[in-house]
Amino acid sequence: MNKLFSNKIALFVMALGFITIMNSCNKDKCKSVTCPTGQFCNNGVCVDDGSGNANEINVIGFITANTTWTADKCYILDGRVVVRSGATLTIEPGTLIKGETGTGTSASVLIIERGAKIDAKGTAANPIIFTSVDDNIKIGELAGTNFDETVNEKWGGVIILGNAPVSTENGDTEGQIEGIPANETYGVYGGNDAADNSGFFQYVSIRHGGITIGDGNEINGLTLGGVGTGTTIDHVEVVANLDDGIECFGGTVNLNDVIVVFQGDDGLDIDQNYSGTIDNAMVITGDGIGTDEAIEIDGPENATYSNGLFTIKNATFINTGTEGSGGDLKSKAQGTLENCSWRGFTKFVKVRASFSDTTNCTSKSDAWSYMTDASPRLIIKNSEVVSTTATPADVVTGYTGSCSNCGCGTSAVDEAALDNTILMNGNAVSGTAATGASTAAFASWSWASIKGKI
Repeated sequence: MNKLFSNKIALFVMALGFITIMNSCNKDKCKSVTCPTGQFCNNGVCVDDGSGNANEINVIGFITANTTWTADKCYILDGRVVVRSGATLTIEPGTLIKGETGTGTSASVLIIERGAKIDAKGTAANPIIFTSVDDNIKIGELAGTNFDETVNEKWGGVIILGNAPVSTENGDTEGQIEGIPANETYGVYGGNDAADNSGFFQYVSIRHGGITIGDGNEINGLTLGGVGTGTTIDHVEVVANLDDGIECFGGTVNLNDVIVVFQGDDGLDIDQNYSGTIDNAMVITGDGIGTDEAIEIDGPENATYSNGLFTIKNATFINTGTEGSGGDLKSKAQGTLENCSWRGFTKFVKVRASFSDTTNCTSKSDAWSYMTDASPRLIIKNSEVVSTTATPADVVTGYTGSCSNCGCGTSAVDEAALDNTILMNGNAVSGTAATGASTAAFASWSWASIKGKI
């Protein structure tokens, strides 16, 4: 072997060794690196693997320390995600959150425990969006293309709990929010702090939820349990939820600029003596999804905290189909509906009458008596039904529910009293709309606006 050839072999062997050392060094740099879904480690750096999942962050279980979700990531809720008392979850404007599909105890839901806070401040340009993992919406988009208003029950929803007063049937001043097992303390809501602060929830759209968590038990789009006036909630949308759109279990929080589109049950549902104000609201319903009422209102369920009054004002309720009615004022509903507009309904507002003695048909305190008393606690005023065929007498109807076959019912005199109440309070039937919500509050950022539903 000549000397020149021998030297070339030696240099080649040295080069192989250097390459081997470099490769070994690369591997060593990745030993302690854990990359998120959709990435792999290259020379100690996480890079996109081309799967399209590089920006997904899986979230499960309890959040016990202050945490921020950023708009450059998509957060996947995998089962119940609970922000524990003392912690704050901050969600940046434009953040996309998706819920995994799962029923019962596996249902994906975000829960803000009593004593915790959420700081979700979206904007009209960059709303915060909650939806299903099956929705093809991507980071930076305002809507996907594969789901319409009939697609629901794909994941759970959002639950916010607080320390404000409630009036519950069991426990009276506290309750266990529906859908959360009784042994889970993070499901408790209610207290004595009317000004309780659960944080901010602004420019948020919640879509395609309401999955079943038990027999006949689904999650609302947005559930508020004992939430206080220190909490800021405005510009909130719920789209295609199997159960109610927004439900308030007691509490005092004020809601401004809220819209519910194609819910499976009730649009706005008030229970347990909610005594806040809902201002500038829309509910849009249609056929094929089992819609019940545009609004459903109950009063206190027990003796404690029984004097609070709700207000719903500047609201528009639109029926684009034939299912459902304009409203159901139940039990001891007490408060005021003002400057409201019902459009497209053939069944309007039911006012419940009930009886403590069905043998003698003895009436008891209920929505009907509260509306017709000399000093009413339930009032509809300065509102309208948009119709070319209805009359003022059609606007409200006495309703006895399950007692309709018990021999008791509202008489012609009772109905006349209801009609007279409606006529005296500045309510009208008109062929054109003159009152209700301002749709400008929902323009550009909401799914309903983007999809041409308003």
